[in-house]
Amino acid sequence: MNITAPVDIALRRITIHDNAAIAHVIREVSAEYGLTADKGYTVADPNLDELFQVYSQPGHAFWIVEFDGKVVGGGGVAPLTCSEPDICELQKMYFLPVVRGKGLAKHLALQAMDFARIEGFKRCYLETTAFLTEAIALYEHLGFEHISEPLGCTGHVDCEVRMIKSL
Repeated sequence: MNITAPVDIALRRITIHDNAAIAHVIREVSAEYGLTADKGYTVADPNLDELFQVYSQPGHAFWIVEFDGKVVGGGGVAPLTCSEPDICELQKMYFLPVVRGKGLAKHLALQAMDFARIEGFKRCYLETTAFLTEAIALYEHLGFEHISEPLGCTGHVDCEVRMIKSL
């Protein structure tokens, strides 16, 4: 007889104790996809090891995905810097392979956009790269539309895919 234990997946807001674990996830996924710091991807973010502090500010939120008690992903939303005040940015959506394809990215993105609406944002922007085809398909499914020029000043010089959605 083969009995499988129930899988425990949780989606919750980030705490200060998650900083090292989510930074590790982001670095691991970035390395998997070749998203290097020299190209301006998230791994170049000087606050990568302090995400709780960053996302504790007004208008910011970050969620952690746990799988059997281990941090395996996350994502957040924050005001888009150097932009109109009604635009937020969906940020740092990273998931380890163990939880990909389970609908968690969609759930997290929807939760982030609900938070943004409550905070008064009218549009949500994101940047990604063309070879992250699964992510792009998800964003298109969620109603994001491609735009040609970058918004704000994200510093993601190699993120050639830019998308926006009305909230």
